[in-house]
Amino acid sequence: MVTLDRKDLAKYPFLKESQSYIGTISNSLDTFLESAGGRLAIREAITTLEHALSFSGKEIPPLPDIPKDPEAVTIIIAAYPVSRIMVSCAQDRVLIDRLVRYQAWTVFAFLQDEDPEVKRFIRRSIGLSETGNEISLVDYIPVASRMPEEKWRLINRVVVKGNVQVAPDEYDEIVRERLRYIMTRNLPLKVPSSVCELLKPAVERIKAEWQKRALQEFGQVEESAFPPCMQAILGAIAGQGHLTHMARFAISAFLHNIGMENTRIIELYGSVPNFDLRKTLYQVEHITGRGGTSTEYVSPLCSTMKTHGICVHPDSLCKKVTHPLTYYKQKKRDLSRKGKTSGENAPKQVEKRKSEKQEGQSGTDASDRIPSRADSDHKEEQGT
Repeated sequence: MVTLDRKDLAKYPFLKESQSYIGTISNSLDTFLESAGGRLAIREAITTLEHALSFSGKEIPPLPDIPKDPEAVTIIIAAYPVSRIMVSCAQDRVLIDRLVRYQAWTVFAFLQDEDPEVKRFIRRSIGLSETGNEISLVDYIPVASRMPEEKWRLINRVVVKGNVQVAPDEYDEIVRERLRYIMTRNLPLKVPSSVCELLKPAVERIKAEWQKRALQEFGQVEESAFPPCMQAILGAIAGQGHLTHMARFAISAFLHNIGMENTRIIELYGSVPNFDLRKTLYQVEHITGRGGTSTEYVSPLCSTMKTHGICVHPDSLCKKVTHPLTYYKQKKRDLSRKGKTSGENAPKQVEKRKSEKQEGQSGTDASDRIPSRADSDHKEEQGT
C-alpha cells in the first residue's frame, strides 16, 4: 500500500487523494477563493497558466519547486483545480488544451525519477496496467493519436489479446498522454456564475496573455503556409464544390484560430451553392465563440480529419505533426527562414481560383495581406 505525503499530492494534484485533501480546506469554493489562501491559489494558478501558454510541448518542462512549508504546498495543490476552473470560465478550447498539455507533461517530468511503487499507484489510478508493459487497444488509440512518432502507429505495435504491448521505457509517455486525454475529456467544468465572476479579473488577464502570445505564434495570416487539407477545402469553396459539415467546421475554426476576422471567414462562403448569409453567420459565430455560448472551438486533430475523409494530399510535413495548427506554425517558420512568405490574401486567392475556373486564365499574384487580429491590435496600439 502506497502512502502519499503532501508533497506527492502537490506533484500529482489530479489524484482523487489530492482533491479529497482540498475538500477539507473550506466549506465552499466561493469562501475559499475570497480567503487569503484562495487569493494565493489564484495567483499560483495564473503562474501555471502562463507557463502553459509558453510551453512548447517538445521537451520536458522544468520541474516546479515544491516548497517545504506545508501551507505553501497546500496552495500548490489548490492551484490545480483553480486553474481548471479558470479555463472553464474562459470557455476557450485553446486555453484548455494548453493547460492540460502542460499539466500532463509536468507529471511526466516528475515521473522520471519517481519511486516504482508510486508509479504503479498512478498507473492504476488512471486505469492503466500496473506492470507498465501493455495497454488495452481501446485505451491506446486516443493516446497514440497525439503522438507523431512512427513507433506509436498501431501498425508498428504488437497486439496480443486486445492489448498493445509497450516497452517499460515507453510507459511514462503512455501515462502522460492517457492523463492528458482524461483531463481534456473532463473539461470544461460546469462552474457557477458566481465563481466565474470572482475569477473574472484573473481570467481576463490570462485571455489577454493568450491573445498576445497567439499573435506572436501565428502573426500575419499566410495562406501559403496552410496545410494541404485546408488548402483543399478552400479550393472546394472556390470551385463551388460541396462541403461536408465537418469540412466547414474545420476551415472556419482553423481560420479563426490563426487570426482571421469573422467577416472575412463568412465572405469565403459567398461562392458556395445555396449560400445563406444568416445561417453562415450563425455557424461561424458559434464556432468562434460569439454565438452566445462564449466557447471558442479549435480546428480538429489530423486523426479526426482522416476519420472524416478530409485529410487529403498529405505531404512530408504532415507526417511529423498531429494538428493542422502545428503544421501551419512550422510551415510558416520554414517559409520565413527561406524568405518566401508572400502575405497572400486568402479571400482574394479564392476569387482568383474562381476566376481561373470560369475564364481559364491565370490570375496575377495577390500582394494584399489577410486582415487579422494582428492588424487590428497593431492599429489600436498605434492609435490609428
